[in-house]
Amino acid sequence: MSNKLLEVKNLKKYFPIKGGLFRNVVNHVKAVDGVTFSIEEGKTLGLVGESGCGKSTLGRSLLRLQKPTEGTVVFNGKSVLDLSHTEMKALRRDMQIIFQDPFASLNPRMTIHSILREPLDTHRLGSPSSRDQKILEIMDIVGLRKEVLNRYPHEFSGGQRQRIGIARALVLGPKFIVADEPVSALDVSVQSQVLNLISDLQERLGISFLFIAHDLAVVQHVSHDVGVMYLGRLVEKASSEDLYKDPKHPYTQALLSAIPIPDPTKKTKRIELEGDVPSPINPPSGCSFHTRCPFAKDICREVDPAQKDLGSNTEHLVSCHLY
Repeated sequence: MSNKLLEVKNLKKYFPIKGGLFRNVVNHVKAVDGVTFSIEEGKTLGLVGESGCGKSTLGRSLLRLQKPTEGTVVFNGKSVLDLSHTEMKALRRDMQIIFQDPFASLNPRMTIHSILREPLDTHRLGSPSSRDQKILEIMDIVGLRKEVLNRYPHEFSGGQRQRIGIARALVLGPKFIVADEPVSALDVSVQSQVLNLISDLQERLGISFLFIAHDLAVVQHVSHDVGVMYLGRLVEKASSEDLYKDPKHPYTQALLSAIPIPDPTKKTKRIELEGDVPSPINPPSGCSFHTRCPFAKDICREVDPAQKDLGSNTEHLVSCHLY
């Protein structure tokens, strides 16, 4: 029996647009529009899609860094959106985030020791001496020397800063981490180091991840399951092996066809999508992808497709009228 650590149902996050003399709400940006998924203990769900599809907003909404408009988030049996401020503070020990930008996410006025010590002091974990010992253990885990603890963030490279960001997320011993594009700001050579570190941490510590990225090759390297987002919705979700071997949704097929192949003798057919991504303020009727889909039918323009399970042995969810 699978042990689900995180269950998300019909999650929505709408940002109000105000206009007119009295600044009334005239419309909404539908950043996340009814997303449902779950993550098991010790597993990674990769989340992919074009920029602006709502991936980062979804990740922040799970941690209540942004309050969702609607839906439920159940973590370890607790309804995250119904917790009080005190209860939420206690839960934050188990739910952490690695931010996308390693340059903006670290306070330039604090030493690395202060950055890593702050979460332990806030949650009053252990004695002062045991907190310092914990910091040394985490530094060793992420591959940084203890001699750098009194330095400031500007003295480090991008890859080292991201390791510090990972160390800050780990220092409280969380069960779940949202990794919001943790390698997109890094050089390719450094990306592989950080990805290997994340995989190693999961194996050693049993942490569950929501791994957000727009690079499908990166997601394949670290994820057990993969979800594909388009315009605030989850259009396909399957195991990593199934999704890369047999993508069902036309949008997923187009994304995978864009992955560069290192073999120059191997020819692949690139699926080029026409038009631009529609505005999340006024998404299209019916299937949100029908304006760019090469297989769109009349029903696609009128009826929003229901989610279907096309998997034979494992779950393979797709929202598409082709099936």
